[in-house]
Amino acid sequence: MSHFTKIKTKLYNLTILEKSLDDLSLETEIGSKEIRGYNNQKHVAELVIKQSNNHDIGFAWNGSEYELVTDLMFWSQPYSIDKFLNQVNQRYAYNSIVQMSEREGFQLAQSENPQNGSVRLLLRKFN
Repeated sequence: MSHFTKIKTKLYNLTILEKSLDDLSLETEIGSKEIRGYNNQKHVAELVIKQSNNHDIGFAWNGSEYELVTDLMFWSQPYSIDKFLNQVNQRYAYNSIVQMSEREGFQLAQSENPQNGSVRLLLRKFN
Protein backbone atom coordinates (compact mmCIF):
# COMPACT_ATOMS: atom_id res chain seq x y z
CA MET A 1 0.00 0.00 0.00
CA SER A 2 1.37 3.39 -0.98
CA HIS A 3 1.88 6.08 1.62
CA PHE A 4 1.99 8.81 -1.01
CA THR A 5 -0.75 11.42 -1.00
CA LYS A 6 -1.68 13.07 -4.31
CA ILE A 7 -3.36 16.46 -4.11
CA LYS A 8 -5.03 17.92 -7.19
CA THR A 9 -4.13 21.48 -8.10
CA LYS A 10 -4.86 24.00 -10.84
CA LEU A 11 -1.16 24.29 -11.76
CA TYR A 12 -0.54 23.74 -15.47
CA ASN A 13 2.70 25.49 -16.40
CA LEU A 14 5.94 23.99 -15.07
CA THR A 15 7.98 27.16 -15.72
CA ILE A 16 5.54 29.33 -13.76
CA LEU A 17 5.37 26.73 -10.99
CA GLU A 18 9.17 26.66 -10.71
CA LYS A 19 9.31 30.49 -10.61
CA SER A 20 6.60 30.57 -7.94
CA LEU A 21 8.44 28.10 -5.72
CA ASP A 22 11.65 30.07 -6.23
CA ASP A 23 9.78 33.23 -5.13
CA LEU A 24 8.94 31.34 -1.92
CA SER A 25 12.66 30.53 -1.43
CA LEU A 26 12.16 26.80 -1.98
CA GLU A 27 14.99 24.84 -3.56
CA THR A 28 13.71 22.85 -6.53
CA GLU A 29 14.97 20.40 -9.12
CA ILE A 30 13.37 20.00 -12.54
CA GLY A 31 13.35 16.77 -14.48
CA SER A 32 12.00 13.29 -13.96
CA LYS A 33 13.20 12.58 -10.41
CA GLU A 34 12.19 10.10 -7.75
CA ILE A 35 10.91 11.15 -4.36
CA ARG A 36 11.02 8.79 -1.41
CA GLY A 37 8.25 7.90 1.00
CA TYR A 38 7.63 5.50 3.83
CA ASN A 39 9.52 2.20 3.69
CA ASN A 40 11.65 3.52 0.80
CA GLN A 41 8.69 3.66 -1.60
CA LYS A 42 9.36 5.85 -4.62
CA HIS A 43 7.28 8.08 -6.88
CA VAL A 44 8.39 9.99 -9.99
CA ALA A 45 7.82 13.75 -10.18
CA GLU A 46 8.76 16.41 -12.76
CA LEU A 47 9.57 19.02 -10.09
CA VAL A 48 11.02 18.19 -6.68
CA ILE A 49 11.27 20.34 -3.55
CA LYS A 50 14.12 19.17 -1.36
CA GLN A 51 13.47 18.64 2.34
CA SER A 52 16.14 18.20 5.00
CA ASN A 53 14.75 14.78 5.99
CA ASN A 54 15.43 13.30 2.48
CA HIS A 55 11.69 12.70 1.93
CA ASP A 56 11.02 15.30 -0.71
CA ILE A 57 7.85 16.88 -2.10
CA GLY A 58 7.04 16.42 -5.77
CA PHE A 59 4.81 17.90 -8.41
CA ALA A 60 3.86 15.23 -10.95
CA TRP A 61 2.01 15.71 -14.24
CA ASN A 62 -1.17 13.61 -14.22
CA GLY A 63 -2.15 14.33 -17.83
CA SER A 64 -4.01 17.54 -17.10
CA GLU A 65 -2.26 19.32 -14.19
CA TYR A 66 0.65 19.12 -11.79
CA GLU A 67 -0.50 17.45 -8.61
CA LEU A 68 1.39 17.65 -5.36
CA VAL A 69 2.76 14.24 -4.36
CA THR A 70 4.28 13.59 -0.95
CA ASP A 71 4.28 11.25 1.99
CA LEU A 72 2.53 13.39 4.61
CA MET A 73 4.19 11.40 7.38
CA PHE A 74 7.45 13.12 6.40
CA TRP A 75 6.05 16.64 5.77
CA SER A 76 8.83 18.96 6.93
CA GLN A 77 7.74 22.44 5.88
CA PRO A 78 7.24 25.30 8.34
CA TYR A 79 3.51 25.47 7.42
CA SER A 80 0.62 23.07 7.14
CA ILE A 81 -0.02 21.58 3.73
CA ASP A 82 -3.07 23.85 3.30
CA LYS A 83 -1.11 27.02 4.02
CA PHE A 84 1.75 25.78 1.82
CA LEU A 85 -0.60 25.19 -1.13
CA ASN A 86 -2.29 28.56 -0.58
CA GLN A 87 1.08 30.31 -0.80
CA VAL A 88 2.08 28.33 -3.91
CA ASN A 89 -1.28 29.08 -5.57
CA GLN A 90 -1.04 32.80 -4.77
CA ARG A 91 2.49 33.08 -6.24
CA TYR A 92 1.44 30.97 -9.24
CA ALA A 93 -1.53 33.29 -9.92
CA TYR A 94 0.71 36.34 -9.54
CA ASN A 95 3.36 34.98 -11.94
CA SER A 96 0.69 33.84 -14.44
CA ILE A 97 -0.88 37.31 -14.51
CA VAL A 98 2.49 39.03 -14.91
CA GLN A 99 3.53 36.66 -17.73
CA MET A 100 0.24 36.98 -19.64
CA SER A 101 0.18 40.75 -19.16
CA GLU A 102 3.70 41.12 -20.54
CA ARG A 103 2.67 39.09 -23.60
CA GLU A 104 -0.16 41.57 -24.16
CA GLY A 105 2.20 44.55 -23.93
CA PHE A 106 1.61 45.55 -20.31
CA GLN A 107 4.38 46.41 -17.88
CA LEU A 108 4.29 45.74 -14.16
CA ALA A 109 4.44 49.20 -12.57
CA GLN A 110 3.81 48.31 -8.95
CA SER A 111 3.19 45.31 -6.73
CA GLU A 112 1.89 45.56 -3.16
CA ASN A 113 1.22 43.01 -0.45
CA PRO A 114 -1.24 44.62 1.98
CA GLN A 115 -1.51 43.24 5.54
CA ASN A 116 -4.63 41.23 4.63
CA GLY A 117 -2.55 38.74 2.60
CA SER A 118 -3.80 39.83 -0.82
CA VAL A 119 -1.61 41.01 -3.68
CA ARG A 120 -2.25 44.20 -5.64
CA LEU A 121 -0.77 44.75 -9.09
CA LEU A 122 -0.60 47.92 -11.14
CA LEU A 123 -0.05 47.24 -14.84
CA ARG A 124 0.51 49.86 -17.53
CA LYS A 125 0.30 49.76 -21.27
CA PHE A 126 1.68 52.49 -23.48
CA ASN A 127 0.51 52.99 -27.05
